[in-house]
Amino acid sequence: MRFADTGSRPEVLRVLAGMVDSGRIPHAVMFSEPDGGSAFATALAFLQYLYCGSRNAGDSCGECPSCNRIAKLIHPDVHFIFPATAPKTSLSLIHEFRALALQNPHFKEAELYDALGMESKSALIAVAEAKEVLSSLALSALEGSYRSVVIFLPEKMNQEAANRLLKAIEEPEDKTQFLLITHAPEKVLSTIASRCQHIQLGGEVQAPDFQEPELLDRLMDALLSKDLYAALLAGDEIASLPSRESAKAFCRYSSDAMRNLFLLQQGIALQGTASGKASQWALRAKKTFPRAALGCFDRANRMIERNVNMKIIFTDLVNRLSVLV
Repeated sequence: MRFADTGSRPEVLRVLAGMVDSGRIPHAVMFSEPDGGSAFATALAFLQYLYCGSRNAGDSCGECPSCNRIAKLIHPDVHFIFPATAPKTSLSLIHEFRALALQNPHFKEAELYDALGMESKSALIAVAEAKEVLSSLALSALEGSYRSVVIFLPEKMNQEAANRLLKAIEEPEDKTQFLLITHAPEKVLSTIASRCQHIQLGGEVQAPDFQEPELLDRLMDALLSKDLYAALLAGDEIASLPSRESAKAFCRYSSDAMRNLFLLQQGIALQGTASGKASQWALRAKKTFPRAALGCFDRANRMIERNVNMKIIFTDLVNRLSVLV
């Protein structure tokens, strides 16, 4: 699957190719799409470009051994996880999955369950799937390049499976790539979603619900102006939010804004994402800032859940962010 065959927006494909060309490849990317969209095809095209030995003009050659194996879904270093019904697993159903995807890479969720002979209500990604893929990743890449995992419908992952995969996604081994494809990003466990670079394919991105977006605006404006005092005052305002739930909502909203900022700096403008000022920040912030800041907001969210003092949390957040801008 080449980029030219995916049907995805050209600006998204340019960003994906640019990640590979620059060597700045997120260790985990989550594609969101409406059911039956182009995400699976785009994920394959991204992997084909990543593995291709003869890239040209922003696309894979489509002819080298790596391209051929990825196009046929038989590359030994690319693993697929998708919902199944116990005792069956993705590995035991890979032939059925491969036949469906080769026939129609834009397959719908219902078509997947039909092809696998199961009902959607009983299908999930269980801990056995996580154990299998972690065992595979423990081995060296057979062809000396990347090891990749494509997780289709991570919203079907149960808590135990997510916990097993979390460390691998959060701190992957060198040249390990996770690609997640979701139809319901709001249902993906936050511990997994927060560690992924989010790319929307089709439909509108819905920003997390937060009633005081001007708090992030004031914080970012102060940080980008190198005004630490104003940034600390903004941090005090955030720490004074009426509840821990509202503080967590601020962190989710800010994380969404950082993802949007990253995409804007890569040349993608998405509608409906957090903060209308992200386009201004994109011109002033370092290109390394969004990803690093995402980790800071995720850390703050974890500290809130652990009942750490709010003043301490957001003073620490401001200090960490001030070093990054």
